[in-house]
Amino acid sequence: MFSNKENVNILTSLLLAHGIRHAVVCPGSRNAPIVHNLSVCGGMRCVPVTDERSAGFVAIGIAQATGKPVVVCVTSGSALLNLAPAAAEACYQHLPLVVVSADRPQAWIGQLDGQTMPQADALGRFVRRAVSLPEPADGTSRWMCRRLVNEALSLATWREPAPVHINVPISEPLFGFGEVALPAVGAFGVLPAYGGSPRQAALESAFSAASRPMVVFGQLPPGFVGGEVVAALGREAVVLHEPLSVGAVRFEEVLRSAGDASGYAPDLVVYVGGTIVGKRLRKLMRKCGAPTYYITPDASELHDPTTWLSAVVDCGCAEGVRSLLASLAAHGGASSPQVAEGRRLFRQRWASALASADAHAAEFEPPFSQMAAVRYLEEQLEDMPADCHVHYANSSAVRLANIYAAHYVWCNRGLNGIEGSLSAAAGFSVATGSMVVCVIGDLSFFYDQNALWNASLRGNLRILLLNNHCGGIFHSLPGLEGSPSRDSLVAASHAASAQGICAQNDVGYLRASDMREMRLGIVALLTRQASRPMLLEVFTDAEADAEAVREYYGGLGTLS
Repeated sequence: MFSNKENVNILTSLLLAHGIRHAVVCPGSRNAPIVHNLSVCGGMRCVPVTDERSAGFVAIGIAQATGKPVVVCVTSGSALLNLAPAAAEACYQHLPLVVVSADRPQAWIGQLDGQTMPQADALGRFVRRAVSLPEPADGTSRWMCRRLVNEALSLATWREPAPVHINVPISEPLFGFGEVALPAVGAFGVLPAYGGSPRQAALESAFSAASRPMVVFGQLPPGFVGGEVVAALGREAVVLHEPLSVGAVRFEEVLRSAGDASGYAPDLVVYVGGTIVGKRLRKLMRKCGAPTYYITPDASELHDPTTWLSAVVDCGCAEGVRSLLASLAAHGGASSPQVAEGRRLFRQRWASALASADAHAAEFEPPFSQMAAVRYLEEQLEDMPADCHVHYANSSAVRLANIYAAHYVWCNRGLNGIEGSLSAAAGFSVATGSMVVCVIGDLSFFYDQNALWNASLRGNLRILLLNNHCGGIFHSLPGLEGSPSRDSLVAASHAASAQGICAQNDVGYLRASDMREMRLGIVALLTRQASRPMLLEVFTDAEADAEAVREYYGGLGTLS
């Protein structure tokens, strides 16, 4: 029988799944549920040591002898601090010491309760990764618990081994042992990309066996993955991406039209790069339960964007990612005629839906709005030199880019904040002789207006400011219209204009309040010669902006 504490059971299951077979255990009441599980799980040899300082070095000795990760488990409070010398030694010897500390619930830390202190980062830089597990209460917290344990255990042996720390808060009562079996928790780890390892072959095998494989590209540097690799993958899988990586694919439109149609869901996902803007694709991947392989040039940061991660594939460098993707395209052909037919139908379904979305975007004529301004700008950018660099700010601006941008788009999507978008574009313009175009909303612009307070700026910086006197995206969020605080407090309504800011910073200023002025202004913005930056401020109505977007998506047909 096992502990009634779910985080302890998840931890125990994953320790076994990662092949850990030795544990040095120290006495204590708070860690008793962990020690109990380790002693009865059937696959772990437990070595009892009373002195935590000694226990850490006993674990080091076992790791030296076996070459494998070793657990050292202590109770809460100062017991953990006694492992600092061993953690430091393991750090410099590159040994996979797995420190497991029991802890009091977070609510009692610092409240004069016994044996309480901040434990989560107590071992500092001597461990490669420190995680503190939740006490699961729902599916999301169970996934988080699984993910954190897998991250720590994977990084203990990634490239050169290193110590890691897993902190386990445990609420009272502590001593219930009524669970008949450990949970079946999926383990994931870091797979090498080279060397023909059996685990790497497992990725290609999984891809070959998938009837509905999908490759998703999140944000990537320009040119990170070439078009020829994307095209080759597209002959075997549905390949989805945004202007933040390879180029625009209107999958958001498809998923809005498809609704809950399961025919668009993958049975395997290969995910490359960072964040994606489209929420519906994230929801689809999290809902469908498809095993996911996350491919990265640096596995020091592990991500599980779909919540169904099977493995992280560490390629070591950008060239490694490209090589692996090319290999996957070349050797990931269907494993049987039935699989090949399933792939053909899946790609055909998506291709037809994407073609309909492209046709709708081309035919839809938005009324005067921010949408119309971005559409016209992107039409004009088609005639610009290839080395023109386009930056979009976060929120509504980058979502409009996903509809109309047929080129690579720069955007601060690491944290998705509105600050710094103009400054990043300004900095880019200082470092290049090419034209830099920044498309930005009013809140982002006024927040970051000091980006223009810079004598180094030149005429290659051009700014399209979309000013609807508020955070316009808040007019598109269902239900928020019922709050009397929406406009004044949430959307931060204002009456500001950029004209004075431009005057004080020697920035050329243009303005537009209707379709004709907007089109003339965009042509001037992109073609007029100037030695200092230029800005076109397009004034629109927030509700009209939201309505244009609603009409665009509302005009999409229903897919089955």
